[in-house]
Amino acid sequence: MSDAATIVKEFFEAFNNRDWDKMRSMLSSDFTYTGGDGVVQRGPDAGLAVAQMFATAMPDAKIAITRMHSAGNVVVAEFTGTGTQTGNFMDVPPTGRKVTMPVCDVVEVKDGQIVAEREYMDMLHMMQQLGVVEAPATA
Repeated sequence: MSDAATIVKEFFEAFNNRDWDKMRSMLSSDFTYTGGDGVVQRGPDAGLAVAQMFATAMPDAKIAITRMHSAGNVVVAEFTGTGTQTGNFMDVPPTGRKVTMPVCDVVEVKDGQIVAEREYMDMLHMMQQLGVVEAPATA
């Protein structure tokens, strides 16, 4: 059986390859996804839906891991997500703009599957890059 960090790395690689079957197989039936808004979504289909939402809105989206820290069955993965918004994203019509986002995921693994993912990112920063929200004036 692979260690937790290897499993998380393979999960992100499956996203980059758009291997939805592999991603789904890596999620436990008890899987929970918690986004930055604190809303908990349950089940492997919920986790897959989040990944597919980003991939549909940004077909060239990629994850580049910058750091991983693991302790037992918990992995903290820092990565940069990039992509060009050519599809609808959270009620935002395509802008054609490129996004570069630092993201931090806390992922729990049990019995070789991902049981929980808590994702932290600055959605305001993303919306600013998409041109939906103006960046605040600097001093």
